[in-house]
Amino acid sequence: MKINKLKFNTKTIKRASIIAFSITLIGFFFLVKKHLIISNNPIAITIQISSVIFMIWARITFGMRSFHAGANSTKGELVTNGPYKWLRHPIYASVIYFFLACIIAFPTIETLFGVFLIVASTYARMIFEEISLRETYKEYNLYSQKAKRIIPFLF
Repeated sequence: MKINKLKFNTKTIKRASIIAFSITLIGFFFLVKKHLIISNNPIAITIQISSVIFMIWARITFGMRSFHAGANSTKGELVTNGPYKWLRHPIYASVIYFFLACIIAFPTIETLFGVFLIVASTYARMIFEEISLRETYKEYNLYSQKAKRIIPFLF
């Protein structure tokens, strides 16, 4: 089923997004407790540093709008420049890239579990946020055809 066909009320979207955010935090703290985030692996370090730089670029491009635990649109125009030209959710994508690098550094079942929690809940937040964005910005449907969610030009 296409996302633009789904209809949810704002409270439901916010609650679901807050639950997904909480799951992301659980995954993060699980990886921290198990010491499965920062490693000496040069490939993982390169991906993680690149992810942080990409997130900073996206945050600067997005501007001084606030962060919300519950998916909802912020005031202002739809941002489609900078990394938003290629990705609809570059901040979420950078979180996913950062934690996928943990699997390279620490290829264990525990790492897969923690990263799965983070990736699945972050992806869910993308979906909830898109529902809100489609209601807020009439041009979002056209934009979503051009910009991908996680991987430029692919997905």
